[in-house]
Amino acid sequence: MARQKSEERTVAKGRGNAVPTRPVESGAGAKAFPVKEEAKQLRLMFETAEESARADADGEAARSRERAVSLAAPKSNNKQPANTPATIGEVTKRLTEAFEQVARNQGAPGPDGVTITEVRKHLSEVVARVGSALQDGSYRPGEIRRVWIPKGDGGQRGLGIPNVVDRMVQQAVRRVLEPLYEPTFHASSHGFRPGRSCHTAIAEAKAYVDDGYEWVVDLDLEKFFDRVNHQRLMSRLAQRVHDKPLLALIGRMLKAKVTLEDGVVVRTEEGVPQGGPLSPLLSNVVLDELDQELSRRGHRFVRYADDANIYVRSERAGRRVMASVKSFIEQRLRLKVNESKSAVARPEERHFLGFRLRREPMDGSVEVLLSKRSQERVGTRIVELTPRNWGNSVDACIAQVNAYLVGWVQFFGVCTEGAERVLGNLDAHIRRRLRAIQLKHWKRRRTIVKQLIGLGIKQKTAWRSIYEGRKSLWALSHTNVVNRALPNSHWDARGLVSALSRFRAMRQPIIAPAQLTLRWDTARS
Repeated sequence: MARQKSEERTVAKGRGNAVPTRPVESGAGAKAFPVKEEAKQLRLMFETAEESARADADGEAARSRERAVSLAAPKSNNKQPANTPATIGEVTKRLTEAFEQVARNQGAPGPDGVTITEVRKHLSEVVARVGSALQDGSYRPGEIRRVWIPKGDGGQRGLGIPNVVDRMVQQAVRRVLEPLYEPTFHASSHGFRPGRSCHTAIAEAKAYVDDGYEWVVDLDLEKFFDRVNHQRLMSRLAQRVHDKPLLALIGRMLKAKVTLEDGVVVRTEEGVPQGGPLSPLLSNVVLDELDQELSRRGHRFVRYADDANIYVRSERAGRRVMASVKSFIEQRLRLKVNESKSAVARPEERHFLGFRLRREPMDGSVEVLLSKRSQERVGTRIVELTPRNWGNSVDACIAQVNAYLVGWVQFFGVCTEGAERVLGNLDAHIRRRLRAIQLKHWKRRRTIVKQLIGLGIKQKTAWRSIYEGRKSLWALSHTNVVNRALPNSHWDARGLVSALSRFRAMRQPIIAPAQLTLRWDTARS
């Protein structure tokens, strides 16, 4: 989330009357002020009694390099003409289609509690009122609800959830601004852009390593979304957007207050809150200045959001580039490089978007492999999906694992053959955990023996294997007897998805059947 200064302390409705507290110094040095001093947001009336009460109470450019990289990216779905003027009037015209996009993305309600379904019931009225407020300048964005999600390194990332109506307005603004900026963004920028993804970023990075740029300057911007300077961002926007009401609207969105979990309302001084439809585009507007600078210097780089990799030929060159680019980021962009997560290293030693790149010593090809962090994450997730004390049926557990594996393999399907060993080990680990759950469901050892005999194990072998020593169910799940009774084919028959098999199927070329050829007698014809 953006860096904020504490401004107000309120008590949520239902917990008592809102009582303004005395001014309190926050960690950032700001004071808390009474709620009544804030500008009121546009009130939207809904027919339900609960909502009525709430309303009453709450206020692609061409690359400038010698070699172009073919990325095979899909075309953008944005059909808006590139010459559409960026004005508040254009934003108003796109409110309805913007709401449909917000509805497709689903999402939770914001601080006002109004859901997408409730807004849809009164959509025509909402669009009319919001459009009118946008035109006369009375529209004010509501507060943003902060939620926390876990990060891969054990920390938490703050997300901001605006109200549904505010998300609709943000989406409309994005649809107006995107055709203005998207064609001029650098081709090596892949984050939050139509027709681009992590896969296109990895494809470009692989091409650089294949060309002999086997050292990487791995840059990570520390709390980037929290540190975006509003003044610099608005200045860049004003270079192309000349409609002052639209610029004022964006400025108010950047300054939208944030409601914390304990009811505290804080003011946003800098940063672009993650979670809204507009923030990805604004982040690219900020970082495009970095992209253009790297391109001007002739660097080969790939950037996805706040993760940037610059590919060089030697470690010495990497350290020189790291120092100069770090200086540019911190002095010119007023951002901060996360030194603990940034380094100059071989690509195979770094985690980039879940992957690592490694040159195969035998044939010299470049492999795309799972990073160590990705392997740890999938292992942890499988443990969460297959707990020892699973109380539902084994088939229900398999269905849960399948739902995760299908999406996971779809994302990591761009890996090369070198990843097959990891995927094979993953399949084996999943099957062992399912065997342990099955043994747990059979409960008593006597029952386990009977079930093993029923699955074709000799009686004497079954009794000896289960009762020999004091093995735990986890230890028994990896014994030869249990593996024979519950082989891989057993889990295939029960519908368990194999990550390795699915990966191989994705990599298999699709061969169309040969068309039937008919021989014609030219003499008869």
